[in-house]
Amino acid sequence: MLNKGFQLAAAVVLLTAASSSYAQDKAEEAFSNELVQCAAYYEIASGVIMGMDAPQMQAVGGRLKDSGLEAEKIAGQYMPAEKVEAAVATAKEQQIASLGGSSGLGPLMGKYKDLCKKVVLDPKSRLEYWAMVTM
Repeated sequence: MLNKGFQLAAAVVLLTAASSSYAQDKAEEAFSNELVQCAAYYEIASGVIMGMDAPQMQAVGGRLKDSGLEAEKIAGQYMPAEKVEAAVATAKEQQIASLGGSSGLGPLMGKYKDLCKKVVLDPKSRLEYWAMVTM
């Protein structure tokens, strides 16, 4: 009888641990995807801004590029580097396609500017957000 009670308790503990691990995996997956999207956005934005004939904007383009590299670096903590690189390239293609041939950054800025700033500046909070959402 005691043995069956122990087995039941052990099964509950293992199930809880597995469920918790699954939720953590889902949170990290969502967070990584967000980082990939942000890295792609920053690459596109920095490329457009650095390509402008406006010396005063070069510093802005440089900061955007640095933010993109930081987003990739953080994503690399949750997925292999080659997967990050491939995912960023795919996301970049999708974001460029979503512009429909326009060279304006407005639609991408509206979607990613504030979100990506939060993701890169405070990744721990953002991962905690995803942990709560995916529970």
